[in-house]
Amino acid sequence: MALTACSDNPSGGDAAPKASPSASAPSQSAASPSSSPDPGAPIAAAYRKYWDEKIEAYAQASVQGTDLKKYAVAAAYSQAATEVKALQSKGLVATGRPVLAPKVTSVDTDRKVPQGQLTDCTDVAPWKLVKEASGREVTLPAERLTKYVTKVVAEKWYGRWVIVRVTPEAKPC
Repeated sequence: MALTACSDNPSGGDAAPKASPSASAPSQSAASPSSSPDPGAPIAAAYRKYWDEKIEAYAQASVQGTDLKKYAVAAAYSQAATEVKALQSKGLVATGRPVLAPKVTSVDTDRKVPQGQLTDCTDVAPWKLVKEASGREVTLPAERLTKYVTKVVAEKWYGRWVIVRVTPEAKPC
């Protein structure tokens, strides 16, 4: 049961291409960024929705009543459901929200099943485990990694992006 999330310090580096589309660049390159939407945006949006549903499931120690299955499939769903079940068996829930800073690293729409990948700096420090019955916060090891790199694979299934695999790495960010 990994309470992990992302950096609260997004780099903002992605905003640079939007800053100067009308600069002295040729009209072809100036038109490209504005005429075609960011192919990674739907992947990042699906990832954020996945986290919204995962946070809701952790808050109630149950996937029931959430749309987690809408955004997480395969290993991503199994992993989240297993984590939630472990919380439930220990009488725990999570409060607060992790801080996410996903960056889409690749999008391949030429595959039979389009695929995208993103990297997130997940900061779970603001996401607290508490005993459901008492509301008392659970003390976790001080040396645990609370801000780490997460690798994510998404695929486009039946016209929408879903999260297939989420791999937290033991690497700080």
